[in-house]
Amino acid sequence: MAALFRRPSKIAELIAGAVEGLSLATQAHQGTWRFGHESSWNVDQEAGRLTLEFDAGVVASAPVQIVGTYNAADGTFLWGWNHPSVEPALRTAAAAVRELGQQYQCSEFTTEKVSCTEAQAWEYTALAMRLSGASGAYRGEAAPGTFVFMTFGEVQLSNVDAQR
Repeated sequence: MAALFRRPSKIAELIAGAVEGLSLATQAHQGTWRFGHESSWNVDQEAGRLTLEFDAGVVASAPVQIVGTYNAADGTFLWGWNHPSVEPALRTAAAAVRELGQQYQCSEFTTEKVSCTEAQAWEYTALAMRLSGASGAYRGEAAPGTFVFMTFGEVQLSNVDAQR
């Protein structure tokens, strides 16, 4: 069961707007470059890039920030702002949410590991996207039942077959 956090009304408003923004951005990406139909994904933390590959040989690449990881087995979210597996350069979007949490005394954003639902993990990611000015968000399965939530910047498309 997810923990109940006290969300100030300003935070609730920000989250609602961020979730709507994420929905609109996702629809735009789906309509322009088949986002959501990828065959594989990868994050190169040293380069700070998310790469999505598609069956048609198209590759989408974008700067990435890791918001956190969600463990479906125990319903917990480990924030990226202090995640031991996340390079410091990829923590800034998550850190922006933490700063907002500090400003509004919202422990949901300032507690390193929180109990939540997957829908709440998407809310956190949408908020990180909005605060960081990212162009989209992605969730990739790192291991069975463990998901990495991330934001991404401007997408570059290329054709793998044309590069061979």
